[in-house]
Amino acid sequence: MIDPVVLVIGTADTKADEILFMKQCIEDQGASAMIMDVGVLGDPSFGVEISKHMVAEAARSTNQGIIDLGDENLAMAKTAEGACELTRTLYEDGKIDAMIALGGTMGTDLALDVASVLPLGVPKVLVSTVAFSPLLPPERMAPDLMMILWAGGLYGLNSICKSSLSQACGAAIGAARAVVKPQKERPVIGITSLGKTSLKYMVHLKPELEKRGFEVAIFHTTGMGGRAMESLAAQSKLACVMDFSLIEVSNHKNGSVVSAGADRLEAAGQAGIPQIVAPGGVTLIDLQAWADVGPEHQGRDFHAHNRLIACVLMEPEEKREVAKTIATKLAKAKGPVKFIMPLGGIDEWDKEGGPFNDPDGLAAFAEEIKNNIKLPVELIELTAHINDKLFAEKALSILDQWIEDGILYVN
Repeated sequence: MIDPVVLVIGTADTKADEILFMKQCIEDQGASAMIMDVGVLGDPSFGVEISKHMVAEAARSTNQGIIDLGDENLAMAKTAEGACELTRTLYEDGKIDAMIALGGTMGTDLALDVASVLPLGVPKVLVSTVAFSPLLPPERMAPDLMMILWAGGLYGLNSICKSSLSQACGAAIGAARAVVKPQKERPVIGITSLGKTSLKYMVHLKPELEKRGFEVAIFHTTGMGGRAMESLAAQSKLACVMDFSLIEVSNHKNGSVVSAGADRLEAAGQAGIPQIVAPGGVTLIDLQAWADVGPEHQGRDFHAHNRLIACVLMEPEEKREVAKTIATKLAKAKGPVKFIMPLGGIDEWDKEGGPFNDPDGLAAFAEEIKNNIKLPVELIELTAHINDKLFAEKALSILDQWIEDGILYVN
């Protein structure tokens, strides 16, 4: 058991009572609080370890310089730069073990940036008046960010908001004491998939990859899963990516809320990480099962997976457009890319007799992929379904060749 140091981030001029209450909660649990003031206009009524002037200096500015920007959005963005730089340095120097931030939309905006500079395994807790709100874009969410709604806490302490604040402090301390941080014992391969009822290749791939000396992390592509993989790829935490479920790309292209952000399918390429890619589930659009179907999706084949998520089938022209988008994203890659096109189908539901069987639509997608995938990205057309063992074996053969060629290394 360690006695962690928790970095507490907030505007100490306007949230003094809340921050001091959190400091007391943390100390009552045998931990230490280090307070970072990210206020701009006012001065705190108590001592802080990291002042707003230190934050401004880390952003290569001064507090007055930030005020002189004359715009609250610009001021908070500049303050976030300094907060990120200081937080990164504090962690790298071993001075903090976790972070907790509180705020409304302004504080939340800053906190999302700060959480993203800390590695996976460093506890990150956000107490926010907009926790879990659709205002929070997936591309700004750290993979292991924890959030709690700051209920009833917009102005001043009360028994309701004390409950949220104390739970958040306990979560940060408990996580810091209990966390098993990622180890670098084996290179990690990231695989994207949906639930095993839709895409099944990982059942065969995982044990085979482990036999080869890799650790396997499988990401559920329902928005935040793909976002987590993109974040880890951007940090070069993955040795190879098997990106076989691209439904988040089609979702974003078609305005679905089940999105991993506009840059989905780009981070691994930008980092030069070898990629094997296939279009699992990509001809579907995910919807909120509990919401009314919009006019643009009326009359389409509809499938409710559960009470949270449902999907509809894309039109042939939409499938063509998504194929072009995928090809454009992959063309930017700085590392090797192989694209496997399973001509027999790309999810369990598009098999003959399935709710989304659409051979003409699949053919249209495959044709557009063939027309747009260009070297150095290599297209491999496979006369098989994505859930056939042959597909997994093809992916493994590509991986084995990369290992033989020295593109991938196993410890």
